Amino acid sequence: MGYKTDIEIAREANKKPIQEIGAKLGIGSDDLLPYGHDKAKVSQSFINSVQSNTNGKLVLVTAINPTPAGEGKTTTTVGLGDGLNRIGKKAAICIREASLGPNFGMKGGAAGGGYAQVVPMEDMNLHFTGDFHAITSAHSLLSAMIDNHIYWGNECEIDVRRVVWRRVVDMNDRALRQITASLGGVANGFPREAGFDITVASEVMAILCLANNLQDLQKRLGDMIVAYRRDRSPVFCRDIKADGAMTVLLKDAMQPNLVQTLENNPAFVHGGPFANIAHGCNSVIATTTALKIADYVVTEAGFGADLGAEKFMNIKCRKAGLAPSVVVCVATVRAMKMNGGVAKADLGAENVDAVKAGCPNLGRHIENLKSFGVPVVVAINHFVTDTDAEVEAIKAYVKTHGAEAVLSRHWELGSEGSADLATKVAELAEADSANFSPIYPDDMPLAEKIQTICKRIYRADEALMDQKIRDQLKLWEEQGYGHLPVCMAKTQYSFSTDPSLRGAPVGHSVPVREVRLSAGAGFIVAVCGEIMTMPGLPRVPSAENIHLNEDGQIEGLF
Repeated sequence: MGYKTDIEIAREANKKPIQEIGAKLGIGSDDLLPYGHDKAKVSQSFINSVQSNTNGKLVLVTAINPTPAGEGKTTTTVGLGDGLNRIGKKAAICIREASLGPNFGMKGGAAGGGYAQVVPMEDMNLHFTGDFHAITSAHSLLSAMIDNHIYWGNECEIDVRRVVWRRVVDMNDRALRQITASLGGVANGFPREAGFDITVASEVMAILCLANNLQDLQKRLGDMIVAYRRDRSPVFCRDIKADGAMTVLLKDAMQPNLVQTLENNPAFVHGGPFANIAHGCNSVIATTTALKIADYVVTEAGFGADLGAEKFMNIKCRKAGLAPSVVVCVATVRAMKMNGGVAKADLGAENVDAVKAGCPNLGRHIENLKSFGVPVVVAINHFVTDTDAEVEAIKAYVKTHGAEAVLSRHWELGSEGSADLATKVAELAEADSANFSPIYPDDMPLAEKIQTICKRIYRADEALMDQKIRDQLKLWEEQGYGHLPVCMAKTQYSFSTDPSLRGAPVGHSVPVREVRLSAGAGFIVAVCGEIMTMPGLPRVPSAENIHLNEDGQIEGLF
């Protein structure tokens, strides 16, 4: 039997006007700023008006380490949200926006798949409501103002060798990782080394995702360190006087976007992908608003639980005072087989032994998630090639880890296929058994925080940090930044820093290549192994297959 592609299904969606979707959550038409008929931003005045409401239950969806076989974390998030609504719960979904770079590279979009999608899919995966463009522009304004400040006399006495503010663009462009700027003589400024990150890795993106309101946004922007003087004292964004104008550029981007699932249930799509190099969570303002107006909020964190979930718990929940009631860890039979050593071309054939061999990766994620004091349920995201014996092998394995695995067929059947998963999640959430706590305290030294994550989450023997990095961390502690959490930048494909090392590796070390202070966002970034904050395009980028058909419709996206 032939299945429709995601984009074909999305095109056939029976979308309702966005005002009807807002009404399901009590958001009036006057509080929605429409972007066309099917998407809108939610006004700050509405957000302010619901702050005294009690919170609903927060459900985090995470996954095993991603494989080329696919896990379907966003698809499961959407399917679970639809499933909760199907069984009579008032549920909203909070997912992250898509970056253009991976859409034209190899990862594909961020709107779910099959019959568990958020629409309009094409808009969401391309320009959407312009949030990432606004972030890029605000970041670029600061970049321009720093070099302009130096050009016109350098009142702040910036050491041009110590400008730490990089530039950004929302595209995978490896040629821009390291550049030399301001060539061409006196009129163009002081020649200096610089470089580009992808927009998602910008501290401005992290601030947008963690700020509570526009005042908090401007304060955090002002707190960003952009350069150092010769005496090593920091120069802040507020010293360059860029924070006010940047806030103006981000005014609309700060408001959460409301869209709908294929089953016309509400979905907030706002902020931060890339949990391998950023903190990779939906914005605090979207998640906290959803919790005030829905009984259940299903949100996702990027990549495997060792990255997205760890940052969700240790950074986002810590900063926003949130606590998840349940964590759903997504796994697939195909991915278990791949972790068990089966080549991608052979994944269609039944192989129960390979499933069992690949399960330790899942087992480690379950143990890690439980260490935060939150109940865990495993969602087996069903593929049509899965056999009963393979599914049972996962269920039996998960049971040995004191959790339950539920088969979910949302990709194929929508909420009808996810009702069992939704029932289990609701049962766990309503039992109120969660006793959430981050895995390290604020007052732990920064180097120890890095070691704690590497040992407890990655199961490494140690984090390798040279004296220069340890001295840098000590200096930040002396400057009052020791209480900050740590955002690890590392490969998403493995618990280790070696992307080819699947399963549940032990006996490895985590080399920390560089540390960066994100003083405005409120965390320290530890760059590990070979991970890049500006990705490159693959040999055959997806962009080669994206085009408009004769009817003016987009083809090749996904």
